[in-house]
Amino acid sequence: MAKNLSCAVLLFNERAQLLLCHVTGKTWWDVPKGLQDAGETPRATAVRELAEETGVVLAPDGLLDLGRIAYRPDKDLHFFAAYRASDSLDLAQCSCSSQFEDPRSRRMCPEVDAFEWVPFAQVAARCSKTMGKVLSGIVDLEDVLRRVRPHEPRD
Repeated sequence: MAKNLSCAVLLFNERAQLLLCHVTGKTWWDVPKGLQDAGETPRATAVRELAEETGVVLAPDGLLDLGRIAYRPDKDLHFFAAYRASDSLDLAQCSCSSQFEDPRSRRMCPEVDAFEWVPFAQVAARCSKTMGKVLSGIVDLEDVLRRVRPHEPRD
């Protein structure tokens, strides 16, 4: 059986923080991510999911490809990374356009309902146990930030 592939953008800022989204109806937060559609590239999936879950639109060619990692028995993750200065992204303007039907109320709800820049040291505690392990062990957030942060021009 082929594994599902979920693609994500890890969005960093200059304060060594990662953008997390609160999963509606759950206690945990997550990175903007979602399942790849048939015929879609991982990069296109990651860009689409970021836009659907946050309203943030990035150019696909501006993403750093971090590769595919094993996540769960039924799903792998493909991470991409990007950088946005925190003052260039007003989290109050972020919004989620993708929805699901809440089984209790039968109402349509956004997949995510809040957005926050989270310091690296707090990311694992805010996410689900499995995602927390990935973001605090498998992925080196400090290293990825160094790789995506714009370099200061030298005189």
